[in-house]
Amino acid sequence: MAQVIHPEEIIETIEVDKLLTKVMELKKNHYRISQACAAYVDEKFELSYSFADDETYQYHTLRVVIDTYAEVPSITEIVPAAVFYENEMKEIFGVKIQMISLDYNNKLYRINTTTPLGPKASADKEEEEA
Repeated sequence: MAQVIHPEEIIETIEVDKLLTKVMELKKNHYRISQACAAYVDEKFELSYSFADDETYQYHTLRVVIDTYAEVPSITEIVPAAVFYENEMKEIFGVKIQMISLDYNNKLYRINTTTPLGPKASADKEEEEA
């Protein structure tokens, strides 16, 4: 029977200018990207990049909270598998991500609404409810 390991999840909030350095450190320590996502919370974007160590089952999430006008460097040159996550953040939420290695230019999904979960969509929904 395999040993069950339950390490504590690490959620580290960092400044956007530390993102690439932290991603490089995790990659150097053999972590792989597990998921990346965005959320629009309190008029800011909250970006979470989660990495996993397949040997220890350690899970490490880098969280970046930015203003909606701020730009974020792409991590795809370090972690190519992040390409779809970053395109989704850009298209669905309107996050400004610089230099995605393969930018789908808002054509990843077949949707008629621009940034349906981003700031403009939230403002439109509030107007409808009023």
